[in-house]
Amino acid sequence: MASNGWFFWAILSACFAALTAIFAKVGIRGVDSDLATLVRTLIVVTLLAGFVFATGKWSNPFSLPGRTLAFLFLSATATGASWLCYFRALQIGDASKVAPVDKFSLVLVAVFAVVFLGERPSLQDWLGIGLVASGVLVLAAKL
Repeated sequence: MASNGWFFWAILSACFAALTAIFAKVGIRGVDSDLATLVRTLIVVTLLAGFVFATGKWSNPFSLPGRTLAFLFLSATATGASWLCYFRALQIGDASKVAPVDKFSLVLVAVFAVVFLGERPSLQDWLGIGLVASGVLVLAAKL
């Protein structure tokens, strides 16, 4: 099993991501998906700001190194694009199909981590990643 506690947080992340799909599917009925994404983002910003202040973790973000800010900007841009696409897909597709296909990102993360970060997943890791990719192909196939 996993060490250092990351697995616990990853499982919680998966649970919240699952709830995100269900709540979003219900919440975007009759609403433009881009507007819904904006409202969701504003709520996330508000909640996170409150959490950071309440836990005493606030510091001046402009004092962060330029490289850190640049990559956080790129990450935020990718997140925003992902959310826009995800909400659009949820609006026109079934949550039970959209969410698993969205998780194809797991396969892409593994490939990008090898190419850009020099990570070396084990054979067992690649087997799991391959199973996720296979599942996405099954969902996407028109049987």
